[in-house]
Amino acid sequence: PSSSSHALVGGLVGATVAKSQSGAPIVWEGFGKILAFIIISPLVGMLIGGLLMVLVAWIFRNKSPHQAGKFFKSAQLFAAGAYSLGHGGNDAQKTIGIIWLLMITAGVATKDQSTLPMWVVYSCYFAIAWGTYLGGWRIVKTMGTKITKLNSVSGSCASMGGAITLGLATLGGIPVSTTHTITGAIIGVGAANDVKAVRWAITANLFVAWVLTIPAAGLIAAIFWWIGTKFL
Repeated sequence: PSSSSHALVGGLVGATVAKSQSGAPIVWEGFGKILAFIIISPLVGMLIGGLLMVLVAWIFRNKSPHQAGKFFKSAQLFAAGAYSLGHGGNDAQKTIGIIWLLMITAGVATKDQSTLPMWVVYSCYFAIAWGTYLGGWRIVKTMGTKITKLNSVSGSCASMGGAITLGLATLGGIPVSTTHTITGAIIGVGAANDVKAVRWAITANLFVAWVLTIPAAGLIAAIFWWIGTKFL
């Protein structure tokens, strides 16, 4: 699993640099904030997920695993819904931003307007919901089983940890990777149970993929810009 958010940012930066032949049009302060949160967002997700796991263990300390599991089979639906809400609230805005940029370039919108046509908003939300429904089941398997073993309790804590992190980022106007936040939360709940329960080798591979996403997307975008100028 890689970050579609950072792929989008990398593509935007790569195409811009290729067109301008320099980095002058890039707002480096904003780009630097995005780079910083490659590290910050999974760490926050990890911390919140781990704390929730410890809190739940304390609250249910006098309950049997069966009783706790029964409660969280229902609670995990709420937690997943909260995470999905955070996902749409943060991820869809990035796509809307790219469409807004295209509309400004085409002269049908301005950077000063406070709203966009609702078809833009609804189409972005629909596309995210539909993509989630279709799913990438290999990614689902990696997140659900290969980082650490999840059950209804730990899965609920991970989802809520990710949801809280995304909510805070969205309120702060900070674009973060939903992939990074939920991965951090999963690692956090796994480590709260047992540090050895986390497959750190797979986690390291994920981190390498995260680091490479932006430059790889930027390079591909620059290549496509060059192809477009030569043949279109």
